[in-house]
Amino acid sequence: MRLPAFNIFFPKGKELSIKMFGLLLLLAILAGTGLSGCRQQKKGINAPLARVGDKYLYVNDLKTIIPQGISPHDSLLFCQSYINKWVHTQLLLQQAEKNLPEDMLNFKKRLEEYRNSLIIYQYETEYVRQNMDTVVTKKQIDKYYKNHLKDFQLKENIVKVIYAIINLKREDSPQLERVFWGMFHLPDSILMDSLENYAPTMAESYFMDTNRWLPFNQVLKIIPIETYNQGIYLKNHRIIRLKDNNKFYIVKFVNFKIKDEISPEVMEARFIRQIILNKRKTDMIRQLRAGIFKQAEKHKKFEIY
Repeated sequence: MRLPAFNIFFPKGKELSIKMFGLLLLLAILAGTGLSGCRQQKKGINAPLARVGDKYLYVNDLKTIIPQGISPHDSLLFCQSYINKWVHTQLLLQQAEKNLPEDMLNFKKRLEEYRNSLIIYQYETEYVRQNMDTVVTKKQIDKYYKNHLKDFQLKENIVKVIYAIINLKREDSPQLERVFWGMFHLPDSILMDSLENYAPTMAESYFMDTNRWLPFNQVLKIIPIETYNQGIYLKNHRIIRLKDNNKFYIVKFVNFKIKDEISPEVMEARFIRQIILNKRKTDMIRQLRAGIFKQAEKHKKFEIY
């Protein structure tokens, strides 16, 4: 297969010709300064930059696509890149048009179908935006959760956890180990108050949000727990302490759920809300379509032969 002829108006060397450089520089300046009107009609502004077969790329074609605010040097680089890309695209396009059968080049029907679908989609989206109630109450979330419990099986183990990490390089680290170890054996309410007071200055890092469920695997990235069976480990450990070369770790598992158990509602609330909203949207669009058809039928706006 023979490729169509093309010219890029560059010299045979790697550097731009004076003419090309001048055209592109003028283009860059015009784009950067926003000059318009008769000044754009000066000689050279409609000069060709490249040709593939009988298709030409002109200076004017590039003016509106040069990013605003870039330097003339960057504009020149952008133009060179665009010209080369344009040539490659035109070569492929002309080669395809030459070799594809006529029926494969007829896009009129497909373009019309795409346009129709796009118009309908835009209309339905705007209709939903203006008319759909987006408020989802806790009662609605509770009801959905209770009616679809089997859909919320956990894919991994999750925990509610409190932990503190102490840097062993501190001179008072032995004392801090004893203090924090004793602290973690206090009732949760007292433990939380103590951590809030002492952890910010004495611990390297800590976590005390017991309302939040975390994947156990996420905790393992922070706390160097070694276990071959996470479920058994969680069932047999409530408060643990670990030490490596640099840090001392104290962890309290407030609660946990094992893989395949039912996920807590609080973890699924956002997902459930989206499910409810998606169903409302689907129902609203279905009602909209049915209503349009019913009204058209009532007023005899169509006939089916």
